[in-house]
Amino acid sequence: MKAFLIDRYGKHQGRLAEVPDPEPGIHDVLVKVHASSVNQLDSKISKGEFKLILPYTFPLIMGNDLAGVVVRVGSGVRTFKPGDEVYARPPDARIGGFAELIAIKESALALKPKNTSMEQAAALPLVALTAWQVLVETARVKKGQKVFIQAGSGGVGSIAIQLAKHLGAFVATTTSTANVEWVKALGADVVIDYTQQNVENVLRDYDVVLNSLGPAELEKIPAHSQAGWAAHLHLGATDRRVRTRAKAVLGTGLDHAPVKQRHTQKKPAGRASTTGSCSCARAVRNCSKSPRSSSPALSHR
Repeated sequence: MKAFLIDRYGKHQGRLAEVPDPEPGIHDVLVKVHASSVNQLDSKISKGEFKLILPYTFPLIMGNDLAGVVVRVGSGVRTFKPGDEVYARPPDARIGGFAELIAIKESALALKPKNTSMEQAAALPLVALTAWQVLVETARVKKGQKVFIQAGSGGVGSIAIQLAKHLGAFVATTTSTANVEWVKALGADVVIDYTQQNVENVLRDYDVVLNSLGPAELEKIPAHSQAGWAAHLHLGATDRRVRTRAKAVLGTGLDHAPVKQRHTQKKPAGRASTTGSCSCARAVRNCSKSPRSSSPALSHR
């Protein structure tokens, strides 16, 4: 089969190559890939930014999102059958969506919604699971809370806005002039055009902040997060300034970015610190309302 892979870390380009077809194990599903999406995570992995926590071997087939059709299943698979349309965020140790075929654990797959194209489905898992873990599993957003989501027109941001509104939150976000009306249509209550306004001059007293823009923007957050606490998602895995400023590590984002909590006053009761990485398939199945799933929306391995 054809696959896109890298031979080493760095800024060099990857390459297309012919590689052996994967052989599914007992609990694996062999999927013919119809669509894959490219994420910021792919760039970070290829540059070696996650090599301390994700020790890949080379050559490495890239790709963290995919949608396709089941070709064959292992003898222990009970949930899927050949011909099923599925989508997935493969487990970290077995990425490889940039290929014609992928063997993936049954637990990492979900049925593709019938009203969603392959391309749309392939763009959803990583960003949706990231938003889910931050807002639901880590921040435990409740109805009436105020949530600030940076970069609302980005992949994570556009999903996070909709999820936060579904949870009953009041949502503020940032975007450029061209996308103001679009993020309003997604449900944002307050939209800040960062080309015209400064966030720190507009917002105050937000309960949760989803930060995906790096440490420079993180420095501004305390100015408008004075009540309760703020859950921060930072998409870089190795930034020391962010790590040292955090008071507690609550979990690991689905793209393996640290999710950190900064206390500004008293921590609300009942929010215990946890660590771990999410069980992707369960959250994806919850989002797709798969009739084959009775699993909780999210769990930790």
